[in-house]
Amino acid sequence: MSPKNERPPRQPMPEQDPKVRARNFDEVPLGFTAEMAQAEASRCLQCKKPACRKGCPVQVLIPDFIAQVCEGNYAKAAQVLKEKNSLPAVCGRVCPQESQCEDYCVVGKKDEPVGIGRLERFVADWERDVGGVSVPSIPPATGKRVAVVGSGPAGLTVAGDLIREGHAVTIFEALHKPGGVLVYGIPEFRLPKAIVQAEVDYLTSMGVRIETNAVIGRIRTVEELLGDDGFDAVFIGAGAGLPNFLHIPGENLNGVYSANEYLTRSNLMKAYLFPEYDTPILRGRRVAVLGGGNVAMDSARTALRLGAEASIIVYRRGREEMPARVEEVHHAEEEGVELRLLTNPVAIHGDERGWVKGLECVAMELGDPDDSGRRSPRPIPDSNVVLNVDAVVVAIGNSPNPLIPLSTPAIQTTRKGTIVVDETTGATTMKGVYAGGDVVTGAATVILAMGAGRTAADAIHEYVTGPG
Repeated sequence: MSPKNERPPRQPMPEQDPKVRARNFDEVPLGFTAEMAQAEASRCLQCKKPACRKGCPVQVLIPDFIAQVCEGNYAKAAQVLKEKNSLPAVCGRVCPQESQCEDYCVVGKKDEPVGIGRLERFVADWERDVGGVSVPSIPPATGKRVAVVGSGPAGLTVAGDLIREGHAVTIFEALHKPGGVLVYGIPEFRLPKAIVQAEVDYLTSMGVRIETNAVIGRIRTVEELLGDDGFDAVFIGAGAGLPNFLHIPGENLNGVYSANEYLTRSNLMKAYLFPEYDTPILRGRRVAVLGGGNVAMDSARTALRLGAEASIIVYRRGREEMPARVEEVHHAEEEGVELRLLTNPVAIHGDERGWVKGLECVAMELGDPDDSGRRSPRPIPDSNVVLNVDAVVVAIGNSPNPLIPLSTPAIQTTRKGTIVVDETTGATTMKGVYAGGDVVTGAATVILAMGAGRTAADAIHEYVTGPG
């Protein structure tokens, strides 16, 4: 390739300065300019058999929308994107593109892959802020009604797909704001709440109804939705909102939070907007966060923004084993989060008033790989140390809330409490009831939940329009 035909390098994402952003809740990445987006789009090879689509759980027409960006046709690019993805502004921000679509990018074999996620964000933001969101035409009503339990990424995807088929869709959301984990779990600096609301508004503009403060399993059962309420099918996308704990001494001390509670207080209940919102939350001086995933990174970075002098990630494996996105770990370290790797908590110490005053840990070493392929950590004898902390956030994963399975015996669950489904359709063991997302897989990624929603929506459409 001659120099004049060489493609530009991957465009860096403009970001807030780490020292500044560590003390505010504004979004960290600032987004591409139009010039940057076109330069990045020009790196795409427009493969005839695009491998990148293999890595996309919702099968976005990636080269097609990128080609429109390259030509400056941003409205058309948005239209192409939303043929397969109802939440492009969300996915462009929080999906792990590096291990999905971008991992398959042919350009990445010899160079850095095309920044597909960054382009997706640019297009979605341009449409919302500049071009005006266009609503697709909806076909005539089929007369079929579908209930969606939960307004997280799986539920929103199902709703968006089925409303386009002409079915009436009602979402039942247990909390007072729609969005599920997108609003209660992911901090403002990573996913602004206004972005989520805009995506929700897009669905309601197409006719999706949303009922908040509606706890299915309490106000109504799944059987009642299918029976008395007259819905033809039900999709359960209730997520995994039940926090896991380590069951070590001291976990019941004041100053110990589950990551769910910590992030929900900060995000959904808006403690981050103090004093406008006076939501109670412990603003620890030295905060330890237990875990190595994205939720742990979100919690540790939130602690800094709430005023912590020190925010410490305590993780029992090494850096290579951390499940968090590389970008999130990088951002956390830039902002001053300390990583205590190969370190395992064994007890939380309290003072005479019952408040946290220390975290006792042991050093770990990695042994042979476990069933997941990761090397199993084992403690090093006589390596105990006590970290000086006054707050602890436990971020070691979540399980589904048992409310719906307990109130619906016909739905089979696993020993971990996840709902059993047919992987090809999302069908549960109860006729007319489908499920997908974290309630099936346990805590996973936004895009995988959306992929499960897409699969279930296709099956639901076939079910409600089929014979009998």
